[in-house]
Amino acid sequence: MFCSCRCMPVDVVTSLRFLSQNNFHPRKHPVSDSEEDFGISRLDQPSVGTHGWQVRLQRKGVRYGRFFSDSVWGGEDGALLKARQYRDRLLAHTERGTGKGVSTRSHTSPAARNRSGVVGVTRIIQRSAKGAEYHFWQANWTSPDGVRESIRFSVLKYGDREAFRLACRARREARG
Repeated sequence: MFCSCRCMPVDVVTSLRFLSQNNFHPRKHPVSDSEEDFGISRLDQPSVGTHGWQVRLQRKGVRYGRFFSDSVWGGEDGALLKARQYRDRLLAHTERGTGKGVSTRSHTSPAARNRSGVVGVTRIIQRSAKGAEYHFWQANWTSPDGVRESIRFSVLKYGDREAFRLACRARREARG
């Protein structure tokens, strides 16, 4: 189903399944880190003749995507221009009236699959090459400058409950 700006939701899982079944492994690289090229990636697969720019965005749980082929749009620059125009129309349509850009929401409640009951605290089991198992509780968070950080506490060293408590405290203190 097409929306008014002629963009189409794409079932990415189906697309990725199709691509992997056909041995399609794109070389993907963004143009730059600038906002000008947000959501746009380059796809080159010479063995199947695929060259162009891919736009992929997700808004309010709906995934949108479209491929802009170099051969259709007069070369790499023309395809990039059309990809940017499509992305901009899509953003204008999906964010109309919200006054918001990309969500900056951080997780405050555990997801359904979370088994520790604490957001950002995970039990890790690491296996060595010789088969030995090491158990940890790991705290994860994102620093104010956007860098993912983590710290681990050994179950062997602290015991299960104390390692969990330390991981919870470390995350709480790191997030302020």
